[in-house]
This record gives sequence, structure tokens and C-alpha cells, in this order.
Amino acid sequence: MSILGSIVKSAIDIKHTLAPEKKDFEKLQTEQLENLLSKASSTSFGLYYSFKELLNAGSPVRAFQESVPIFDYDTMNSRWWRQQQIAPDITWPGKPRYFALSSGTTGKESKRIPVTREMLESIRSVGIAQAESLAKYDLPAGLFEKDILMLSSSAKLTRHPNGHLEGEISGISTNNIPSWFSGFYKPGLEIARISDWDERVQAIARKAPEWDVGAIAGIPSWVQMMLKTIIEYHGLDNIHQLWPALSIFVSGGVAFEPYRQSMEQLMARPLIYMDTYLASEGFFAYNARPGTLAMKLALEHGLFFEFIPFDERGFDSVGNLLPDPEVFTVSEVEEGQDYALLTSTPAGAWRYMIGDTVKFTNLDEMEIVISGRVKYFLNVVGSQLSEEKMNAAMKTLGEELGAPINEFAVAALKDEAGEFYHQWVLGTDKELDEQFAMQRLDEILQQLNKNYGVARRKALKGIQLKALPARIFYNWLEAKKKKGGQVKVPKVMPEEKMRDLLEFAEVEC
Repeated sequence: MSILGSIVKSAIDIKHTLAPEKKDFEKLQTEQLENLLSKASSTSFGLYYSFKELLNAGSPVRAFQESVPIFDYDTMNSRWWRQQQIAPDITWPGKPRYFALSSGTTGKESKRIPVTREMLESIRSVGIAQAESLAKYDLPAGLFEKDILMLSSSAKLTRHPNGHLEGEISGISTNNIPSWFSGFYKPGLEIARISDWDERVQAIARKAPEWDVGAIAGIPSWVQMMLKTIIEYHGLDNIHQLWPALSIFVSGGVAFEPYRQSMEQLMARPLIYMDTYLASEGFFAYNARPGTLAMKLALEHGLFFEFIPFDERGFDSVGNLLPDPEVFTVSEVEEGQDYALLTSTPAGAWRYMIGDTVKFTNLDEMEIVISGRVKYFLNVVGSQLSEEKMNAAMKTLGEELGAPINEFAVAALKDEAGEFYHQWVLGTDKELDEQFAMQRLDEILQQLNKNYGVARRKALKGIQLKALPARIFYNWLEAKKKKGGQVKVPKVMPEEKMRDLLEFAEVEC
């Protein structure tokens, strides 16, 4: 009998039973903001924006929104975060020990996001909340004694001349795993600190038979590549021949659905799939119940959220933030509406626009899905394609063609006559009839999005489609020194990046 597993499972069940089901979300969020303002009131940022006065206002939330402007990375970094690398008490008390490097999937240079002790505590708190939600799943006690394989970016951090350590947020988190969890964590710090992605995966493959993995966490594309390597290394038919207890996959970074079919081809049976929203700026949401991949917003873990409608109330026709957008709190949002997410955090981010758009799917549960990126909104000629619609189209197309489409990218290009067309590149390991796939993709998008249909009849003169083996995308990322871990393929590309990908593919193929 799994005695330890039974104890852990019972503890989780008891805590879940005792936890109140209904909470005042607005009150919770007001408390988070007041706590943040109080702790940062003596920082340079807090003094500049009079945080102590905001706390004494009749409505601290409204006072905060009226006094503090909305920041994107460039503005926050140039005015505040650069100084925080050198001096203490700029946007948060003390000086951050870590800065998370994040180029995301847009931009040319890595961003440096401060990561404080309080932020790491927040991330751990949200992680524990997700673990506690397992009480809602019918899981055997023995599963709580199994290893957890976390495929992160390299945990080998670099020392900046200013004194702090740098790396991707998953690598920083790996270096701060609690001691009580270290016995379950795989592949272990020694392997996790291998910088080269291929070497790290080979090391995982060699050690894999020594582990009894019950859960895996990571970005689906890289987890899939790792599992393929392990299966090939040991001559297996599927991963369950090595890890029969494997039952849970915790996804993050990208939408999971496009990967479901190809992932399940590597397994003897489907897993329990859970999604997470972990960004360089914080752990924002997590899957908290079975039957959905929507994620519960982390409303009581030291984070404050605001929401800008991703329509004419907040953005212009090409996706630029309006000078005075409407901004809502958790009590004012609506289901089914796309919102650009703002957050204030215990790492000194204030009214910070992450760049993601989210959509509430269940207000009673405060559940969201990531619907896209502000800059992934392809609207050069009024097509108004969100990443959510693109993912849905790829899922439908892949099912129709019997060919899982794990990766894709699109850009608006001009032909010789100066007319716009959409150039699509699809990543699949099966051969496609590109002409037929192009026609069906065009039809599916018109069915999913009426604005796209209007654009196709007017300014958007056509589409082009190129099908490539999925490895070409990853090789291209490697050539840009962006392979492995938490790196994501950019779905919407500027013209020069798309042409670079096409040129690279022509050489590789």
C-alpha cells in the first residue's frame, strides 16, 4: 500500500473539502492591490505615484487606476527596471536577485524582467494551489509518490556584471525548488543545468529508466520531442512501456490542443491534461478542475489584474493601445470578450501590459483561456485573425487531413503588384496536398471569422501555403539560438522574419 501517497492524497482532499467554494473576487483583488501598494510605498516608484495616499483613498483601486499609467515593457524598463539592476528600492523593496530573460515570441532582444523573493513565493503558492486542485480528480494514492519530470529551459544561470543572476523564468524557478519537492523532481539540477538542449535531452533519455514518472510538465512541442528521443533511445513503442504510471501532463506556454493528437501517438493511453499560465512576470492562472482546459485566475496569490477590452474600447484597428482605454476589474468583465491583460506584481510590475489577450469562459469559477497576443492579431487588411481563431482552424484542418499540425506561422506579405496576401507555413510530419490544404484553410477561416471573409472578398487577395516537417521550425529556432525549454514558435511574423523562415526552409529541404 502506498502509505505516503495515501497521506498526501488525504491531506489534499481534506484541505479541498475545508476550502470555501464561493469567494468575493473583487474583495480578494482589492486586498492584493492594497498589500502591494503598502509594501512598495517607500520605493522610488511608490513615492513618485504617492502609494500611501492611494491607500487612504475611498477606493484604492480607482485611485490607483487614475494615478498610475499603463506600462509596456519598453516604458517600464527604460524608466524604472534598468535602474533596479543597479540600485535597490526602485519599483519593489530591495534589489532583485534574479532577472528573467524573455524574448517571448516577438522582439529582437531579450527582455529582463525582475524576479524577487516575493515573486518566487507567489509562483510557489500558485503551484501548490494547482496541486491541491488534484483532489477534484479521481487519482490513485500511489500517483502521489511518483516522480515529476519538469522540462524547463536550462537551469544554468549566468551572472550579470550588475550582480544579479539571469535565465529564463523556468530555469530560475528550477533553481528555487523547495527542498521537500526535490526528491520527486526530475531530471534533477545536474541535468537541468546542461545548457545545450540536445545534450540535456540525451542525458534525460539515458537516465529515464531510473525514474518512475507519474507527471510531466513543459511546453508541448519540446516535451513531444523529448518523448520521441526517449522512445527511440530505448526502442519503445510508446512512453508508457517505460513509465506505466504516467498519468498527467501539465502544459504551458502555448495552446495544447494542436499537439493533443501527435502527443497521444506517443502513449498507450491518453493522460489527464492540465494547462498553466506561467509567464516571466508571474504565475497567473492554472487548470483547477477536470473537464476543461480553462484556467482559474490566481486572484489570491499576491497579484492584481486589470483587463482592457480588445476592441474599439481599448485598441485601434491595427491593435495599438488607445491613449485613454477603458479598463475593467474582475467584477466588471464579461464572458466571451477578449481582454488585454494588465498585472501588478510583487516583482515591481505596475499596470503592466503582458501582451497576451485572455477570454473569460466561466465567471463563477473565474476561469480564462489565453486567446492570443496583442501583436498576434493579424489585421493588416481588416482580416482580424486572433491566435485563438488560428489555433481552431489548424485543429480542424489537421483533423480533416489526418495530419496533426503542431506548428504554424503566418505573415501578411505583398506580391509584385503590391497586393496583400497571407503566407502560411505549416509544420507537420505527414505529406500534404498544399493546394487542397490552402483551399480548405481559407474556407475554414472564413467560416470561423466573418471579418476574415469580408477581407478575402476585398483587400486580402489570396493566401499561399507551404507545408514543412515540424523539425524545420525547431532547426530555424536553433539557428537563431532559441532552441528548447520555454521557446515558442512565433505564430504571427513580420514580413522579414517570414521570408527568413522560407529561405531557411528552402535550404534545409
